[in-house]
Amino acid sequence: MLNVKKIKADFPILRRRVNEKPLVYLDNAATSQRPLAVLAAMREFDLNHNANVHRGLHTLSEEASQLYESARQTVAEFIGARSDELVFTRNTTEAINLVAWTWGMAHIKAGDEILTTIMEHHSNFLPWQQLALAHHAKLQVVNITPDGRLDMKDFAKKLNRKTKLVAVNHMSNALGTINPVAAIVKLAKKVKAAVMVDAAQSVPHFPVDVSKLGVDFLAFSGHKMLSPLGIGGLYIKKERQTETGPFLTGGGMISEVYADQPAIWAKGVEKWEAGTPNISGAIGLAAAVKYLQKLGMANVRQHEQELTEYGLKQLSRVKGLRLLGPSDSRIRGGVLTFVFDKYHAHDVAQVLDSEGVAVRSGHHCTMPLHQCLGLVSTNRASVYIYNDTSDIDRLVEALDKVKQVLG
Repeated sequence: MLNVKKIKADFPILRRRVNEKPLVYLDNAATSQRPLAVLAAMREFDLNHNANVHRGLHTLSEEASQLYESARQTVAEFIGARSDELVFTRNTTEAINLVAWTWGMAHIKAGDEILTTIMEHHSNFLPWQQLALAHHAKLQVVNITPDGRLDMKDFAKKLNRKTKLVAVNHMSNALGTINPVAAIVKLAKKVKAAVMVDAAQSVPHFPVDVSKLGVDFLAFSGHKMLSPLGIGGLYIKKERQTETGPFLTGGGMISEVYADQPAIWAKGVEKWEAGTPNISGAIGLAAAVKYLQKLGMANVRQHEQELTEYGLKQLSRVKGLRLLGPSDSRIRGGVLTFVFDKYHAHDVAQVLDSEGVAVRSGHHCTMPLHQCLGLVSTNRASVYIYNDTSDIDRLVEALDKVKQVLG
């Protein structure tokens, strides 16, 4: 079990007061907070080791390079990958676009099909929609069941020999649904389709092992897992790397450049890291990984599952409020999405903020899903390691205030 009181002490921002009320931060699916250990690791680099990597033989450059590659090793091991399979990116969005406009450009042809789902974040929907339009391919979209699960019967029906890529999220940022990625991979391999997984909501919250899942590509963001903004990761399976060309071109991603013949790209992950990388961000991400490893990801998952169960129970008692997504916490992450039929989500979020409770409102970058559900916007409370039942209680109390204020 997690010692939430002790964990909270590592996050100074949680001691803030908002609108003269103690802050209850429940917007973790958008961005998590950063512990002192992460801030200290970045500060140490900035104060004592700041230099460009892979560029010089002087001491600071060598130190920076060692710290950067050590961070890569730490983060790669966290997701069950090898260090030569992890590319540092800005975020999940950039990572998915990298795959779309490199591997996708080379392998998706006219008449091919890309299979995705109605519950995808726009970042794992728009790149494939645009690629399909550009190459005259077909984008197939899998539906969901009434309780917010992925409809695996519809998935099996739409998966066929024309399917070249399956793009699916590991966990829905809007419904909290945890999708059966290992089973999806097995089905995809039968038709020889590659699998791209948006793991932005899974890597921070429960154990993820790319080698066990068998995926070809997997993307995640650091800012959702205690690390800085502007750093993320992309797993590219070793066997897929020769099939995947460069995304951006420039310094650092080449082996040789000539004036009169094509350049020769670097053979390692440097091939997809053109220009000066976010070195302090990578170091911060590695520090965040170490913090989570110390807690134990199985413990993180157990804590969030219990908190989700409590949240679903308490919110179900609020009159006029409707919960979205699976009721089974075994296939649901720490996302509590709800809607008041009488009140607009933005108005609800503003009243909650007046009570010091931070939640997200809107379509959560899942407009196709909201259109499918017949909704314009919803509210989303999302928990993490520093939340406990008292935060859920504060949310419920603030929802009573919503009904008082909005009538």
